[in-house]
Amino acid sequence: MITRPPPEGREALTRDVRATIRDVPDFPKPGIVFKDITPILSAPLLFTRVTDSIAVAAMALQVSHVVGIESRGFIFAAPVAQKLGVGLVPVRKPGKLPHRVVREEYALEYGTDALEMHEDALGVGARVLVVDDVLATGGTAAATRRLVERAGGVVAAFSFVVDLTFLHGRQQLAGSSIDTIVEY
Repeated sequence: MITRPPPEGREALTRDVRATIRDVPDFPKPGIVFKDITPILSAPLLFTRVTDSIAVAAMALQVSHVVGIESRGFIFAAPVAQKLGVGLVPVRKPGKLPHRVVREEYALEYGTDALEMHEDALGVGARVLVVDDVLATGGTAAATRRLVERAGGVVAAFSFVVDLTFLHGRQQLAGSSIDTIVEY
């Protein structure tokens, strides 16, 4: 359960998260400015405020599962699932899960990739909150939505710490509720 409600509004949290995120130029390739969320993880109170805020925003959704997208999504999804008192489901790169899986391929800015989830991770009608660190082009999140649907669930909402709005990822998730803390 949530240990305490966030002590301030979203505006103060957004300000503090924005001030903590580190820009890494030319990563993973020249011309890209990577928004590094790892400094948030080194600040325990800020990290707790972020996960509390995500959980508070999701409380009214009555989700049965939180799905975390590999790999930084796991870091935020696990405490959110605990705070909500619901199951955690990892969505992983191919070959990382030990049981039978459903697989979804998707396009990247620079090629293709795939994601997998255990086929029995969700039951029919499961209500899911999908959590990841960054919404960029939306391909990974959209592939995760398709995995959830193939496993019998429905995505109640998406939650991201950062939304890179200039990459138009929300278009890939049209019709879905999307919560973010910081937008660039």
